[in-house]
Amino acid sequence: MSDMNTKDFMIGTLIGAIVGACTALLLAPKSGKELREDISEGAQTAKLKTEEFTSDAKEKGSEWATLAKEKSSELAKTVQEQSNQLYERVKEATASIRKTAEKAEKTADELAQELASDLDETKEQMKEDVKKDVDELQSVTTEKETNY
Repeated sequence: MSDMNTKDFMIGTLIGAIVGACTALLLAPKSGKELREDISEGAQTAKLKTEEFTSDAKEKGSEWATLAKEKSSELAKTVQEQSNQLYERVKEATASIRKTAEKAEKTADELAQELASDLDETKEQMKEDVKKDVDELQSVTTEKETNY
């Protein structure tokens, strides 16, 4: 609230000073010609100051626009570089995952082949064991029959 009061006070003071200066010029004991010259000089001075402020504002605006362009260009370049790096990382990770999946697939195929060959070997072994058992059983049975 005190900022508002200070601001209002400063604006009031400035307006009062301008009104007072104008009043002093108009009420000063000068001839009309002198008064018109003073007013003309004041207008010229105000015009020159306005032109200076305008030119300074244009210059500053141009500088800021150039600076903003440069910064946005740098930012765009940085973003593009980082996105390219990220793209490459994703590409490498995808390739790595594919290779790992292929290895896992090969490993699964190899494991299936090993199991199949183990089953074949076990099957053959079981056939041989059953055949032995049958042969032994026949020989035992044949011996018992001859003994009777």
